[in-house]
Amino acid sequence: MPPPPLAHANLPIQSVDETATRKLILCVEDDRETAALLLEELTERGYAVALAHDGREGMAVMMAQRPDLVLCDLSMPVMSGFELLSRMTALGPRLKNMPFVFLTALSDRETELRGRQLGADDYIAKPIDFDVLDTILRARLARVARLDVWRRHVELTDRETEALTWSARGKTSDDIAQILGLSRRTVDFHLDNARAKLGVATRIEAVATAVAANLIEL
Repeated sequence: MPPPPLAHANLPIQSVDETATRKLILCVEDDRETAALLLEELTERGYAVALAHDGREGMAVMMAQRPDLVLCDLSMPVMSGFELLSRMTALGPRLKNMPFVFLTALSDRETELRGRQLGADDYIAKPIDFDVLDTILRARLARVARLDVWRRHVELTDRETEALTWSARGKTSDDIAQILGLSRRTVDFHLDNARAKLGVATRIEAVATAVAANLIEL
């Protein structure tokens, strides 16, 4: 079956900065009004846009178009955002440098943690603040170019790598302390050191960054 029809938009180069110029954003959103609003707003901000209305369509577009970033609703029929991200992650190197941002009305910690563990790069809450969304998109598109820089310049110790790896697998500091034969305080010390080296504010972000840069493996 051929991929679903796509909505594309291209604006003049001068309307956006160098980072976002002609970048293709795949928006996977089952609500047609929200999808139309995303198309309109992102087009006005200088992005090329492809639309899909469920996870299965999103995967087809992803493979055919190779977008620069995926913006995906979480709760959808046919295939959820979590399922789409899991399939994308399973493809490994073919899509590993493609940022994935969840668009969701669910803001609880467990939902975010699950998404981060699956490899989500960021979240944007509904109702959408398009200035915030644009800032996130630009930052994530720029970060892809920095992955190689991180791999060359960020040097994690063995303990920091171990602690981050177990954290990425859903283990708490107490769990990691027991696994590694360390105190919880020592585990927290290593995790905080890793977070500082990666230049992020939270441990969840540290895990996501380390996975994206291939500094740790799940």
